[in-house]
Amino acid sequence: MHKDIKNIWLDVATIKKAVRKLALQINKDYKNKNPILIGVLKGCLPFYIELFLQLDCDPIMDFMIASSYLGVKSQNMKIVADLRQNIHKRHVLIIEDIVDTGKTLHNIIKILKLRKPASLKVACLVDKPQSRVIHFQPDYTCFKMDKPEFVVGWGFDYNEKYRNLPYVGILKESVYSKKRGKDEK
Repeated sequence: MHKDIKNIWLDVATIKKAVRKLALQINKDYKNKNPILIGVLKGCLPFYIELFLQLDCDPIMDFMIASSYLGVKSQNMKIVADLRQNIHKRHVLIIEDIVDTGKTLHNIIKILKLRKPASLKVACLVDKPQSRVIHFQPDYTCFKMDKPEFVVGWGFDYNEKYRNLPYVGILKESVYSKKRGKDEK
């Protein structure tokens, strides 16, 4: 375990089992719909790949880069890289690593709805409903986190670090509290 991790919250076996279960539901819901899976980079990558490889509903890959965090503080969202696929009259499933404040997804959904998809839903690995500042409920969720802890690993980061950890761990508060004052100024 990495020295900056307080404890492991989700190991890979637990994650893969939950993603398999989610894939079964998505395969059923999107049968014969050929959905476009939009990954919100960068954090979604491990979840996206694990899910994508288990889908048999003929999904199409696409990605967006949306930026909204500086350290642990949520900022205004901006689209850094947009889709390549035309989603007009297509079934779209947004794949997100975590639904936290809801701000990022609220803005992404607002933008994508203007493109008039046939349907637009969200799947996330982790849902943190207690952190919401905008009411939002993902359509598909693998795990809910009810504690206000900062998770890293398996795609989740803190200032671009820890994404490569082979588990989802709770970051020690001492790691991000030192910089919190700088981030909030």
